[in-house]
Amino acid sequence: MNVVKIEPSTEPCAEAGFYGYDFFLENEIGDDFINSLRPLGSLMYLPMLKKPFFKVESDYYLLKGLKSDSFFRMAVHGDYLHEIDRIKGFVESLP
Repeated sequence: MNVVKIEPSTEPCAEAGFYGYDFFLENEIGDDFINSLRPLGSLMYLPMLKKPFFKVESDYYLLKGLKSDSFFRMAVHGDYLHEIDRIKGFVESLP
């Protein structure tokens, strides 16, 4: 999945040294994409909701988003900003 751009999030989350970034994608997020994020951390996916929600938790970052949107948010600890590039590479390696 192609990442079109990454921008600092408009939603503040700089608490405890975390910073937010929005990953804008070429296509809408679907079930296959969400399930493919499992290797990145602990995946919570609630497909039964009217607007299905997912969250991936790792030691240094959190990913969250909604099915059918074309973006997801990453909150990452300031000491681990290099994880942004790693997540981008992982996402772009997905079909």
